[in-house]
Amino acid sequence: MALTDVKIKNLKPRAKSYKVSDFDGLFVAVQPSGSRLFRFKYRLDGKEGLLSFGKYPDVSLLQARQKRDEARKLVAAGINPSLARQEGNVLRQQENANTFEKIAALYLAKITIEGRAPATLKKVSSFIAIANKDFGRLPINDISSAIVLKTLKKSEAKELYETAHRIRSTVGAVFRYAIANGLAENDPTFALRDALIRQKTKSRAAITDKDALGGLLRAISGYNGQNTTRLGLELLAIVTTRPGELRLAEWAEFDFEANVWKIPAERMKMRIEHAVPLPRQAIKLLLELKEETGHGRLLFPSTRSFHRPISENTLNAALRRMDYTGDEMTSHGFRATFSTVANESGLWHPDAIERALAHVERNEVRRAYARGAFWEERVRMAEWWAELLGELRAR
Repeated sequence: MALTDVKIKNLKPRAKSYKVSDFDGLFVAVQPSGSRLFRFKYRLDGKEGLLSFGKYPDVSLLQARQKRDEARKLVAAGINPSLARQEGNVLRQQENANTFEKIAALYLAKITIEGRAPATLKKVSSFIAIANKDFGRLPINDISSAIVLKTLKKSEAKELYETAHRIRSTVGAVFRYAIANGLAENDPTFALRDALIRQKTKSRAAITDKDALGGLLRAISGYNGQNTTRLGLELLAIVTTRPGELRLAEWAEFDFEANVWKIPAERMKMRIEHAVPLPRQAIKLLLELKEETGHGRLLFPSTRSFHRPISENTLNAALRRMDYTGDEMTSHGFRATFSTVANESGLWHPDAIERALAHVERNEVRRAYARGAFWEERVRMAEWWAELLGELRAR
């Protein structure tokens, strides 16, 4: 006769355990202690097996019957439900071991081996640390969009909108790495693309008027701070690289016979080596700088340690001392200045200007072609640009 909740509640303990059957193999084992345990007896390949479903009333009669029905389906398919449960437990243990924190560490190790720039690794590590604080110990498959969004909203609440977007991007990269390695099933950040506040992108300030540019160049020439800082700004105006590429430059990268500066791939934004033609004006500045710092490794060592470069704020701070605000000019702005003036001149192929700025062509075939095809034009353009800067300064 089938069991009911009333019957189960009225089962009294005896000196020895005994069982009371339900149907289709399910029964309750009543222990001397009074515990009533759901069990399922089955037979597979001529052998009898026993499966435990838990203690009543923690497991209800309805739940026990559902578990029995699931086990019966496995038996009918020739699958041992006890072994299936063991395998499921192992799988769950493995999934629980695959926490976001552990997989993020693997992802960080991967991009380190790939040669990402130290500055990039530092930023990625900081974003991962923010995520780890909130959900690092959770199994990666248990992390939902809502959990990630809660973390992102903390940055938004502090008006750190760009930080929130970068954390989302970094967390998404960890999930994509996990998916590619069979450790996760989906990326919860995908659904959050439109969930965050998008701040209007503000272009870096740059002077594009030639008369104003001449005034800036004269102000730099008369700068009364560190001489190496003045030389750095004058060089940056000519070579128009990213400030960080010049700030971290080493003397070994310069070929004074070929008049070329080769910036190694690991320091470039797109991880591709970049060659910069050096006109005579740049060579003159470099030779002057070499008298001051040429005995060391770096072109622009810190005043505190000769083995460390100047800080990323040094050049911008010098512009502020010359009364140029952040809304008027930045060290990065020399790139926009060059791009605007060179394009407006109509003298140079747009692809040559893009190559000079190390803006990489996405198509690999076109990129290989452009790298070689525009070198001679870039050399002439560098000479033209340096001459133009000299003329503007002298006005």
